[in-house]
Amino acid sequence: MLRALSIRNFVIVEHLDLEFDAGFTVLTGETGAGKSILIEALSLALGARAETGIVRSGAERAEVIAEFQVAEADPAGQWLQENELWSDDGCVLRRVLDKSGKSRAFINGSSVPVQQLKTLSEWLLDIHGQHAHQSLQKAATQRALLDAFAGTTALAQSVRTAYNQWQSAKVQWEQWCTHAEALSEEKARLQDEVRELQFLDLTPESWQVLQVDQTRLAHSASLQEGARFALETLSEAEDAVRGKLDAVSSKLSDLVTFDPILQPSVELIESAGIQLDEAVHELRRYAMSIEFDDAGLRQMESRMENILATARRYRLKPEQLPERLTQAVARLEMLQSQGSGEGVEQAMHAAQATFQNQAQTLSQQRAMAARQLSQTITATMAELAMGSGVFEIVLTPLERANASGLDEVEFRVAAHVSQTPESLARVASGGELSRISLAIQAALSTVSAVPTLIFDEVDTGIGGRVAEIVGRLLEGLGQRHQVLCVTHLPQVAARGQQHLSVTKTEHATGVNSTIQRLDEAARVEELARMLGGMIITPTTRRHAAELLNH
Repeated sequence: MLRALSIRNFVIVEHLDLEFDAGFTVLTGETGAGKSILIEALSLALGARAETGIVRSGAERAEVIAEFQVAEADPAGQWLQENELWSDDGCVLRRVLDKSGKSRAFINGSSVPVQQLKTLSEWLLDIHGQHAHQSLQKAATQRALLDAFAGTTALAQSVRTAYNQWQSAKVQWEQWCTHAEALSEEKARLQDEVRELQFLDLTPESWQVLQVDQTRLAHSASLQEGARFALETLSEAEDAVRGKLDAVSSKLSDLVTFDPILQPSVELIESAGIQLDEAVHELRRYAMSIEFDDAGLRQMESRMENILATARRYRLKPEQLPERLTQAVARLEMLQSQGSGEGVEQAMHAAQATFQNQAQTLSQQRAMAARQLSQTITATMAELAMGSGVFEIVLTPLERANASGLDEVEFRVAAHVSQTPESLARVASGGELSRISLAIQAALSTVSAVPTLIFDEVDTGIGGRVAEIVGRLLEGLGQRHQVLCVTHLPQVAARGQQHLSVTKTEHATGVNSTIQRLDEAARVEELARMLGGMIITPTTRRHAAELLNH
């Protein structure tokens, strides 16, 4: 529950410290005194968007501190522990906003993102604003309220996720179907390409080898002739180089005895003779290996022409064709792994089945809750002087399912049991909407785990006996929750266990709004003011005392 609220330099509030009790607390004050400022300040502490103009004129910054009593086993307590923000002293939310618009947020002294305040606030407090009855006419609001009562909010979110996944899978399937023909054509083209390139049996190195072999085979006659000429010149002719080299070596060897300086020359000539013999040996082998193969040459040149033609068609160099084959094989394998699209279609049907199963469960739970909530609200309407009225929640199957499920949720109401209930947006007046909204909130409070409920002038548009009934209804809520109600009705204010009054004062430096807790005598005066306006008579005071003690 909310234990305390501290406000500094917020709008027209300079300095305010409040403590709250359990049960039903009312907040009253003259129009313009700043009753709703308390709610706005509390909303800021709970992560609401910081509007401009919040910082009090002349101040550097505004600050709001809200202190809550939280048990470890409470949802809020568990959240604090999970986020390592737990404190045995309770839960303290702090929000600071400077005049430049910069905002800071704290939980139990630790700086946190504002979003964490919003998340935690869902477990601490619910605020029902004075315009809640207006949003009640919206289909999304009606659906959310039914889910809250049915306890299907999480399931509804799961259905929304499942629907989005189904639609995504459906789009993928449709895209597959749209591009299936193009993919089939690409696959056929790649298969032809792979067959063609594999037939070439080409590697980057083999093309270079092929070029060398073709050149040698094309010039085999010249090579053979050159080799034979070299052999004759070096070794086989009568005046061959080898014979002359031997003669020179012999002559110089005889002369070494006369001059040893010639010995190195002799050795070099002898070495040259050895190398010449090796060259002759290699040339002889080479000459014997040369073949004259016109058929082989034609076959080789035909293969080379085929390779060159293929390379030109792909606008590549011949040595780049093997890489092209590798890429074509990889792309073809990828396309073939996709199969015929059965996997995509199966994924779509599986996603659809998941959505249908979850949505069917949601529809069943909504239908059961709709009957119960309709009866509860109808009974509460009777208490709120709408005794002949009937409230009904209708679930109409949708022609096409959507992210919200299989049904359209619509709140309907009839002024009399004999009439056919019609759409709430068409038949309910402003005052009736306010009462129906309050009845719904009362019904939801029975299943809500949120400990604190705040009602900001939800009693707008009602008065007299109905106002007294509303007061009793809120008092009843205060037995299950901590309830804080901003009200302008004395009949409601009289039911509060704690009464806070807002006063606005003007002075030389500006306007200031203060809130004080009223004792019984002060409560009589405040109720008399609410009953009688500016002139308070003894009769008005007696009426106020009767309201308070009734």
